[in-house]
Amino acid sequence: MNAKTRSARKSHAARFGPTVLAILCAPGIAQAQIRPDIHSMDGGSTDRAPTSGSDIVRIVAVGDIMMGTFFPDSTYLDPRIVPGVKVGDLIGADLVDVLRSGDVVFGNLEGALFDGEGESKRCRNMDACYSFRSPQWYAGLLADMGINLMSLANNHSGDFLAAGREATIAALEEGRIAYAGLDQPGAMTGTVELADGTRVGLVGFSPNKGTLSIHGPERAGRLIRELDRTHDLVIVSFHGGAEGADRTHVTREPEEFYGERRGNVYEFAHAAIDAGADVVIGHGPHVPRAIEIYRDRFIAYSLGNFWTWARFNLRGPNGLAPVLDLEVDRDGRAVSARIVSARQVGLGSPRLDTAGRAAKLIADLTAEDFPEAELSFTDDGRISWAAGVGSDATGEGP
Repeated sequence: MNAKTRSARKSHAARFGPTVLAILCAPGIAQAQIRPDIHSMDGGSTDRAPTSGSDIVRIVAVGDIMMGTFFPDSTYLDPRIVPGVKVGDLIGADLVDVLRSGDVVFGNLEGALFDGEGESKRCRNMDACYSFRSPQWYAGLLADMGINLMSLANNHSGDFLAAGREATIAALEEGRIAYAGLDQPGAMTGTVELADGTRVGLVGFSPNKGTLSIHGPERAGRLIRELDRTHDLVIVSFHGGAEGADRTHVTREPEEFYGERRGNVYEFAHAAIDAGADVVIGHGPHVPRAIEIYRDRFIAYSLGNFWTWARFNLRGPNGLAPVLDLEVDRDGRAVSARIVSARQVGLGSPRLDTAGRAAKLIADLTAEDFPEAELSFTDDGRISWAAGVGSDATGEGP
């Protein structure tokens, strides 16, 4: 990021707390050990050659992923997923091509990749408690889809406690997928390094135990600033907002779900960009939400459910599976964007949707929730905006 961009951002940094120097001395931010196959900052790094032009990075992002669980028993696994299966046979070659087109391909992993028999979490209401445990080799399917960056900041990454988290990390590392969002050394932030040396950092937040807290603005700001200092581009992920088919709107207020504080996602996303984030990707409501351009940076408030087999409600908007296809320049400014519509079929696996329902819903929600942005959507999900949309009140811009 160039000096001009950094200087302009500095004036907007107060909302997320102290300066970047604080993190250099902060406890618990130790970097992960460098491994021979994954050279890393914290949560790991993977290499990929840029597919876009030399001045553009292409980011493809999806929402929640849980491809099947063998808890409480194996009947909740997708019988089509067997060793050696081609991911294109599961979700369609055309959708796989969209995913693989990104330089950076992001998803949110709901649950553990864990072959063990360890203890699962305890819930206050076990009738409303779900624990997800997928086979560890599923990490290979994620990698085969093109995913190289994954958030673990959500309410299911700790379903099988420390043993499940450790197994998940090992599986993702074997698949050369960088990860972020756990509140433990080595798993807070992750890095994808492109073949030309461009470093893309990820940090994720949620309201859930064991993850980086969406309710800790000062700490969040320090982590984002540190990534901004050491990386060319910064992606912030959050798992926040209330859940359900009637929770598609960005309220700009604090949200709750079953008594749990789920954050003010509007305030959080803006503060993340003020602190140095270039892209903010939300998930957690299990339905799509609006998008916004703020200070030339892209915010997706929820990408909903992407691949959630058997244990999720997929009726109505819950079954839509939008794919964000975003291009940003080397300073993080959004250059082009589109919503590729997919939806989940059967018990919950995605396919491209020629009816364009996900894009249409996001277009409608954006017009309702952010009319001042005047974003335009074409029938094929492409998004356009006027120059300077989302700049700060002074007109300074990033």
